[in-house]
Amino acid sequence: MEKVVALAGNPNVGKSTVFNALTGLKQHTGNWPGKTVECAKGNVEDKGNKFQLVDLPGSYSLLAHSEEEEIARDFICFEKPDAVIVVCDGTTLERNMNLVLQIMETTKNVILCVNLLDEAKRKNIEINLNKLSDILKIPVIGTAARSGKGLEKIFPSLYELFSNKKDDIYIVRYPEELEREISILQEDLEKFLPDTLNARWATVRVLEDDKSFFESLSKYENIDLSANKNLDEKIKASRLRLQDKTYNLEKIKDSIVEAFVNNAEEICKDTVIYKNKNYNQRDRKLDKLFTSKTTGFLIMFLLLLGVFWITIAGANVPSDLINKLLFSWEDNILAFLKNIGLPKSIYGPLVFGVYRVVAWVISVMLPPMAIFFPLFTLLEDFGYLPRVAFNLDKYFQKCNACGKQALTMCMGFGCNAAGVTGCKIIDSPRERLIAILTNNFVPCNGRFPTIIATITMFLVMGFGGGFLSSLFSAFILALVIILGVFLTILASKILSETLLKGIPSSFTLELPPYRVPQVGTVIVRSIFDRTIFVLGRAVVVAAPAGIIIWILANINFGDMSILNHLVNFLEPLARLMGLDGVILTAFLLGLPANEIVVPIMIMTYLSKGSLLEIDDINVMRNLLVNNGWTIITAINVILFSLMHWPCGTTLLTIHKETGSIKWTVISFLLPTVFGIVSCICFTSLAKLFLAIFWDYFIKFLIW
Repeated sequence: MEKVVALAGNPNVGKSTVFNALTGLKQHTGNWPGKTVECAKGNVEDKGNKFQLVDLPGSYSLLAHSEEEEIARDFICFEKPDAVIVVCDGTTLERNMNLVLQIMETTKNVILCVNLLDEAKRKNIEINLNKLSDILKIPVIGTAARSGKGLEKIFPSLYELFSNKKDDIYIVRYPEELEREISILQEDLEKFLPDTLNARWATVRVLEDDKSFFESLSKYENIDLSANKNLDEKIKASRLRLQDKTYNLEKIKDSIVEAFVNNAEEICKDTVIYKNKNYNQRDRKLDKLFTSKTTGFLIMFLLLLGVFWITIAGANVPSDLINKLLFSWEDNILAFLKNIGLPKSIYGPLVFGVYRVVAWVISVMLPPMAIFFPLFTLLEDFGYLPRVAFNLDKYFQKCNACGKQALTMCMGFGCNAAGVTGCKIIDSPRERLIAILTNNFVPCNGRFPTIIATITMFLVMGFGGGFLSSLFSAFILALVIILGVFLTILASKILSETLLKGIPSSFTLELPPYRVPQVGTVIVRSIFDRTIFVLGRAVVVAAPAGIIIWILANINFGDMSILNHLVNFLEPLARLMGLDGVILTAFLLGLPANEIVVPIMIMTYLSKGSLLEIDDINVMRNLLVNNGWTIITAINVILFSLMHWPCGTTLLTIHKETGSIKWTVISFLLPTVFGIVSCICFTSLAKLFLAIFWDYFIKFLIW
């Protein structure tokens, strides 16, 4: 019979590393029932024994202050796993011990896995695992999961746990007054609870009036404690007696937390030895650099500049190679479809519509993502991204938003859909919604090609190419990104003062220790978990867009194609924005995938029936200039690329996360209104400036 083993632990303790090492590729992911938080399950076999491992969301506590903590608590308490392996960070064991003790209160089938012992050794931290096991009276193993050391002890520990179940494991004791009421109420409560649920733990939840516990009890066990009047009266009586002892609900909760903290401190005092009291001195020195007012933001800008320069410089060659490879197959595919007898009305939209759009999306999107995501993940693995959230927290707090929004915003640089999904880390529904609605203000990899191409053609052409050109392009792109961050904060402020009024919730953010990134693991994880996943979703959305674009460009209505009719319809608004009808139409048709905006422009300007590519940047610039583009047009294109509707994939993700058409529509309108207003304002100011100063400028040049 298959045993179910849950893996629990704080964030950043290596829990998922242990899980991946044990399950290998035999794992699958999905969402917890009724939740958007991702779960991972894996099957593994040892000595003929089958186990299902469940990787629980990272949690600091079972007192359920967030969706992740609620999920972890409910699985351990109500889903009845055969064992729980609690993974802890050996360098911060005292802080992690709080969760260990809470889990031990809910179940006796616990194994403590003290991970990152290699890092602890480097910091001269010694942990007496045997003494720790004697105190807790549960199996305790030490591991360094990154290198695989100690993982071989997990299954023998499981067998020991299953064969020698102990009833006398370490249990946290509360203040005398609280313990007295627990013992009284527990006897009455046991009659209504299933045998599988720890009665002492349940009694404590009842005394502190934990609403989420009552909801879970009703959901999983179909038990409503308030329905029994006799029991309800006894619960109220216990609370009243505690109140007479100055134990109101708030003090009860504080006493519970204090008990766990004090016990964790006492346990670690006897088992953890810090040979070097300055073991975290290096981390503190780095924090002074990365989080100080003087250097923190400068380093953020320089890192941003570096990441985008590497992305821009590194993506050009592989993008060209993939483009040539995919388009070289087009003639063979076309010949095959003709040979099997398909009419032009079928092979036309399939080849010149679907295939060209998909080929373009892959060639433009894949290389920068394959560079950006690993770089982004390396910064995450190093421990830098939480410092970004720390630096930006006060600005989001002033907007009545949450500092964690900075992390979801960073995710949006790779893909706004991924950023929206990442908003689940924000506990407050109001603040989560603000983060979702504003994530599109930072450009994703789909919008980078349009922005970079425009910057290259109109703002850096004079640098002559090479290193200096790419560096200046990255510099301007970084400024655009900073503008996007500013607009994110501004939009968050507007939402928090209008549609989503409220005060910011408390923000607890762990700053994990700095670690040397696992380059190989990071590359594999970022490419397969992020790059391929995002690219796949983009291709699925882009494919039908190819058919629509081909139909619009090749079917005439009157003396013009439907596409030209659309261009003419949008022309007045576009001119007001400092654009033209072709540009605005390209953005509109690029809704499924932003990567095809520029090809649609080229196709429309040249009056062709399918997407076209122009390899020579000078030729493409001349085409745009001949169609009325100026520097003002280029800047407006950059502004509107930064601020316009989310792509189709992101809109679908927003609808999934919010479950609301209303908020999905608002997420469409909010950045679009910002983009239209910004372009109109910039165009008006530019025309005013030229009207006032143009003659003086000409005279200066003549002089």
